[in-house]
Amino acid sequence: MNARPPHGSARPGGRTARTRAAVLAALYDALGAESFSTLTLDKLAQSSGVHVSTIRRRWRSVEGVVLDLLAERAATLPTPDSGDLRRDLHELAQSIADFNNALRNRNVIQGLVAAAAHHPRAEEIVRDTFVGRIEARAQIVRHAIDRGELPADTDGKGVIAALAAPFYYRVLILRRPIDARLVRTSAEAAYAAARAGVFRTGADGQ
Repeated sequence: MNARPPHGSARPGGRTARTRAAVLAALYDALGAESFSTLTLDKLAQSSGVHVSTIRRRWRSVEGVVLDLLAERAATLPTPDSGDLRRDLHELAQSIADFNNALRNRNVIQGLVAAAAHHPRAEEIVRDTFVGRIEARAQIVRHAIDRGELPADTDGKGVIAALAAPFYYRVLILRRPIDARLVRTSAEAAYAAARAGVFRTGADGQ
């Protein structure tokens, strides 16, 4: 991912790593029971066993901890490479659905978007995080181009963004769970559009 490391994650070893793991685990557990808006650094300190001054120094705010947790959780999303574009898009759609249907992960997403509305640094990290995720998954499209499934000038980031957008509309705007139909229609729409040349960037695709 292209996002710069959030507060608290710069030094990966020793006491810093243990502190980060404890605080992120406490946050993840808390988000399974309550929303982002009710969390405080004092609550995280109590549940993690890390002194509140340490949390404040490393992450500055609850928003900083949420952004760090997002970076960690997002890194677990796979990039399918089955050798078939349609299957890869369906697998990616399912992994996005599974991630967002977990209450904790959904609360992380909703919390970070709320943070981005008020904190410039949070806004920057949110943007870089999602751009990085799209760029990483665009590898699916590049492999399809190499196999001859798509034209060489297909915009891979455009394909992945089109696939992912309906999920975040459902989660952030409608605030409803993702169902199997959305997984199928999002993958099929992105696949059909890519095959039809909708995402071509050259003269023939305009």
